[in-house]
Amino acid sequence: MRNQTDLKKNACYPVTIRAVNHLGNGVGEIDGKVVFVRGAVTGDELTVRIIKNTRDYCVGRIETLHRPSDHRIDDPCSVPLACGGCAYRALDYAHELELKRNDVVHAFRRAGLPEVEVLPTQATGAVHGYRNKAQYPFADGPNGVEIGFYAAHSHHLLPADGCLLQPPVFREIARAVRDFAREKSIPAYDETSGTGLLRHLYLRLGEGTGEILVCLVINGEKLPFADELVSRLCRQFPAVVGILLNHQTVQTNLILGERYTTLWGSGTMSDVLCGLLFSIHPAAFYQVNHDGAELLYGLAREKAALTGEETLLDLYCGIGTIGLSMAKDAKEVVGIEIVEDAVICARENAERNGISNASFFCGDASAAERLLAPVFAERPDFHPDVVILDPPRKGSTPELLNYLASLDIPRIVYVSCDPATLARDAAQLKELGYSIGPVTPVDMFPRTGHVESVVCLSRK
Repeated sequence: MRNQTDLKKNACYPVTIRAVNHLGNGVGEIDGKVVFVRGAVTGDELTVRIIKNTRDYCVGRIETLHRPSDHRIDDPCSVPLACGGCAYRALDYAHELELKRNDVVHAFRRAGLPEVEVLPTQATGAVHGYRNKAQYPFADGPNGVEIGFYAAHSHHLLPADGCLLQPPVFREIARAVRDFAREKSIPAYDETSGTGLLRHLYLRLGEGTGEILVCLVINGEKLPFADELVSRLCRQFPAVVGILLNHQTVQTNLILGERYTTLWGSGTMSDVLCGLLFSIHPAAFYQVNHDGAELLYGLAREKAALTGEETLLDLYCGIGTIGLSMAKDAKEVVGIEIVEDAVICARENAERNGISNASFFCGDASAAERLLAPVFAERPDFHPDVVILDPPRKGSTPELLNYLASLDIPRIVYVSCDPATLARDAAQLKELGYSIGPVTPVDMFPRTGHVESVVCLSRK
């Protein structure tokens, strides 16, 4: 056997892939040293060329596929593999669901909770066309402005006017905007110099209504020939209900700035979710998978086990989707959200759906000491019976979890988009006297390495 230090860059070695990680890299070994191979599938027998060799691992590129895995499928995507968006694009879907469950299992093991039951991954079955949101960066190219996606871990643009995960109409709009920019010689933004105008094209679709919101993120105040673009988009795409500018003039990786200008139509769009009509501001969080969200929220509702007598506290509530979907089963719903525009939308959503037992407040759900201050100001005796936690990827905060435990809340239903932070927070809640129920993974993001989960933690 060769010593690990004898492995040479650019040399070729036989590898059998034993697993696939959430980044879409096949994992194998060469003489006991781990090798990661982009685009490889569990069970593949390969010859790989070493393109990076470190002390602890190496990275290989597929040179020859000798025996494909039974889990391998023909890749239907025309965007280069370097896109990095679809970790499992060459993998059969049943195995993808199994891998996502394993991600959750391993996260709880690493958090010291191997006893937690993780159920099979739930899914709608749709793997393409499910995303109701897209953000396309612009860049100048040899043929004029290009639109597409960034290669993984970079800001190198891969020209493409569509993605299999998005509805076909997004491709058509992206192509129309790109062609318009080329025709009018409108320059793309250059990150290095901070010059140029077009930064991103931001699209949203209401699956239940068909409404489309178009937003151009620009490095400036005005868009040349804006009226002509509006006329063209409205003529070609009658489902468009609003065309906006977002002004992002700061040299930053953040896509959206804080200010919007409505060029035409509405500054928001509507969608029907869980039988309710929602108004959605472009800055507000809204699940990108409509049918997946209905599945996820249904599971959260089951775990909340509301009888009509409970006061429900919905933290990180966004535009109120989860809380309002449960309002008919609760005595009262109170939502807390840090984005003021989302709070306004949540209040409007309650009113438009005739829901009178829900109220929403603007505040930082992670700042425990101020969390319920606006509620207590009106209701000194307020006490929640059930809490819905739906934090961002970084999870909740130790301060908030300690605070919720101090309120002696009977049930906390945790909706998570990151198994690692869910397991970390569940471990803290266990120390604070909560038992951890079965965890249900939900595939909200097919073909990607992400998985959502929902679990109920009950006061012992």
